[in-house]
Amino acid sequence: MREELGVDPDDLPSPRVAAVSSFAAFSVGALLPLLPFLLGLHSLTMTVVVSVIGLFGSGAVVSRLTSTSAWYGGLRQLLLGAAAALVTFGIGWLVGANLA
Repeated sequence: MREELGVDPDDLPSPRVAAVSSFAAFSVGALLPLLPFLLGLHSLTMTVVVSVIGLFGSGAVVSRLTSTSAWYGGLRQLLLGAAAALVTFGIGWLVGANLA
């Protein structure tokens, strides 16, 4: 790896740190849409607003690491999250699940 890719195997990041940081990121991401309900609000609108802000914000933060604009990164993440939500809703609708 050192000669072909220029990667030093002894200088790689810790897999434990990667696992813990992934767990933390997914936990925070999963908690955001539930936050209005945990605070006692029973409004789907607030859940959508918090989710949109979270998706756009996370995309904007990641864009700082990839040298793209914050608007591009935020909108890209928001569109991908909305597409995932629509696919999930569609599968639920196909199998006959409902929220009531």
